[in-house]
Formats: sequence, structure tokens, C-alpha cells
Amino acid sequence: MSDKTFEAIVIGGGPGGYVAAIRLGQLGVKTLCVEAEYMGGVCLNWGCIPSKALIAASNLVEKIRGASDMGITVGELTIDVAKMQVWKDGIVKKLTGGVRALVKGNGAEIVDGSAKLVSKDTIEVTLPDGSKQRIKATKGIIIATGAETIHIPGFEPDGETVITAREAVSLSAAPESMAIIGGGVIGLELGMVYQKLGTKLTIIEMTDQLLPGIDDDLVMVVQKHLKKGGADIRLGTKAQSLKKTKKGATLTIDKGGKTQEIKAEKVLVAVGFKPRSADVGLAAAGVKTDARGHITHDAQMRTNVPTIFAVGDVSGAPYLAHKASKEGEIAAEVIAGHQSAADYRGMPAAIFTHPEIATVGLSEAAAKAQGIEVKVGKFPFAASGRAMAVRETDGFIKVIIDKKDHQLLGVGIVGPEASDLISEAALALEMCAYAEDVALTIHPHPTLGEGVMEAFKAALGEAIHIMNR
Repeated sequence: MSDKTFEAIVIGGGPGGYVAAIRLGQLGVKTLCVEAEYMGGVCLNWGCIPSKALIAASNLVEKIRGASDMGITVGELTIDVAKMQVWKDGIVKKLTGGVRALVKGNGAEIVDGSAKLVSKDTIEVTLPDGSKQRIKATKGIIIATGAETIHIPGFEPDGETVITAREAVSLSAAPESMAIIGGGVIGLELGMVYQKLGTKLTIIEMTDQLLPGIDDDLVMVVQKHLKKGGADIRLGTKAQSLKKTKKGATLTIDKGGKTQEIKAEKVLVAVGFKPRSADVGLAAAGVKTDARGHITHDAQMRTNVPTIFAVGDVSGAPYLAHKASKEGEIAAEVIAGHQSAADYRGMPAAIFTHPEIATVGLSEAAAKAQGIEVKVGKFPFAASGRAMAVRETDGFIKVIIDKKDHQLLGVGIVGPEASDLISEAALALEMCAYAEDVALTIHPHPTLGEGVMEAFKAALGEAIHIMNR
């Protein structure tokens, strides 16, 4: 590709970058999207999508094993994890190809290569053959380089014994045992996949709670499932050292000064992500970051350099694909001359453990920390006929409202289809709804969704299918 000038350049083809490129193309802006590895980014290639495919498969295994309660008897169940991976890879291939087609179909161009800023309006792209090329943007540059896994000294991944999420979604067989360092979203989601496929789990978490930052009453439902499946959960515990063996690794862990050794075939390091901002050439363009390396920006995603924008994980937490996509749209619209800015009351989040957890708005703990006097309404799935019918009765829907005027502050759900049910709550929060608004909205019966209505009614003391407090 010869040297060119574009109106806009997007660095990164993940959920923030490819969405920005599509939106720019829709708005008639001549755009180039540069991706260093795979279109779709972490989410599509070894994060959100492949992990959810494996989660769906492992959940099906568990349902089949328990189907005898429904009068369905299955013969000997066999699991071919290698074939499961082929199925998963097919989904990823189809979606990544779709992303490329959408970007090009909307008028943007794609180049495979590694890009970095060399000035406020120019990037240098290193192409797969090693050649370099400089490309200029006349209207704006969007940085959407995402995040990368955090490595712990002494626990560096080798792709075989010590692995990250990237390798964990591609194992050809379920290991006999797995030690997970980090009891956050990634560790629990992937850990529960292999637990259902027969792997013995040990979870090592430094804090006193799994899924730090989530209300503990939600977390305890998931923790109960982990323990029921035989997981050994070590809270307030630090992974101190690791020694590889012929059969895997031996971990030395520390809790309150007392050490212990744990053996595992695989060690999954899942302590989180950090922004991928170190090699983007920010200094050359004068772009500022915060102490953690996130690119600072305003509500329009504009950095301290007016023509450079940052979206997605590289621009700050929470690290969510849908947040990145929304920010990509905002930055694209601003570059195209539209009045656009981040203006939302809540950012929904979903954790695909079993059962699922989903949240939006303030948690009960966060609301109380802000000095707000709250009322809480809960509706247990154990009281739902639909939940009984699908054999998913663990968990509940929790609504947090302002005691003074009943305005919705937040919702937390742990239970079946929580990731889908949270969307109604997100809409209610965005519309500044009051508890009465949702409580008075007729929901179809029998559904899981009517539990949302019941939870709002419970907050008002008007629940029908459970006793009011």
C-alpha cells in the first residue's frame, strides 16, 4: 500500500475500533482501520465470544447430566473437548469475517499491521513483511488498542503449564486439575467451564471475596455452586511462588503468614488486564495518560490533543466490549462533526458464571457509601414458575431504590438469563424511572422477566408472589 492520506484513522480493530470505523464510514468519512493481529480484538478472538461458546457447551453438559429429574434418561455421555474447540473456532471465524465485511461494506479500508503515532496527525504502520509506511489523518485519529493481560513476576505464562485466558479458551482436553490465580470474572467464567467438564478447581484470591466489587449476596450464590462442584476456594490468600513439575506445577500459597503447597496440572493466571498504551507512540504526539497508563479524555473521547481520541479499554475502566463500542460511535460522530458525547446513567455488566450475574447502576453497598437511604426489593427465582420449569431456581433479582422518592438507583441479578434480564433495568435507569414505573408495567407470564416486575413491587411492599417484608 502506497503512502496515503485519510480523513480519519482508527488504530485497533476490536469492539471499539471496528465500530468506530463502521460509524465513520456510514457518516461519509474516508477512514482507515489498522489492526495488528485479528479483527474483532480480544473480545471476538479469545475473550467474550469464544468463552461464552464454551460456557454454553459446558452448561449443556450439566443440563444433560441432570435431565433424569425431568424424565429424560441419556445413555453414556461422552465429551470431545477437541471437537468442541473446532465448533467454537467456527463461530469466531464467521464473526471475524463478518466484521471485516461490515467495515469494508461501510466504506472504510483495513490494513493489517502495527501502528503507532509519530505526530499529532500521522501514524507509522509496520506491515507484516516488515516494511513501514506513514499515513496522515486530516480530521482525527482514534486510539482503540484495548488491553492486555497482567503478568505476575514468577508466574509468567508459557502457554502450556502456566496459561492465560488466551490459552484457556483453546485447551484440547479438560485438565485433571487447575489452579486459578485470581477470583475475578475471567478466572471464574473459565474455571466453571472446565469444572463442568471434570476439572478439579483451586481458586486463589487475594481479597476476602470472589468477584471483588460485586455485592456479596450476589456472589455467594455463585460461590455456593463452585463449592457444590468441588472447588477449593482460598480467599485472603496470595500465590507466592511456582515450580514446574513433570505433571504440571506446584504452587506455594500464603495466607496470613502460613504457607502451603498446591499441585495442579494447569495454572490459569487471571489477575486482570492493563491498558495497551505503552507502544502506541503517545509521547511523540503529546498524548497524556493517567498513573495506570489509561489515555485521559473528555466526554467526547477527545484527549488533550484535540485531533486524537481514545476509546475502549485503553481509555479506562470498566473493561467492557459494549462500553468500547459506544465510545467508538461517539468518537466517530464527533470527528464527523456531530454533537455527540458520553451521557449515560449506568453501564450494564454481565458475568457469565453459573448462575450468571448482571448489574447496572449503583450496588447496594455503593449507594449506602454515598449516604443514600435506600429500599431494597428482592424476588427469588425459587418463587418463579418459569425458573422451576427450566430447573434454574438459584438466585434472585435485587432492586435498589431511593427510599425518599422511589427513584431507581441500581439493579443486581444473579440467576438464569441474568445477562438478558438486565437490559430492562438498564433502560429503566436511563429513563430515570421510579419503582412504580416498572411495577405497574404488565409483564408476560410465565417468564423470568416478570421477576423484575415482582422485585420492583417488593421494594414498594406490594409483591404478590412472595411475602412482603
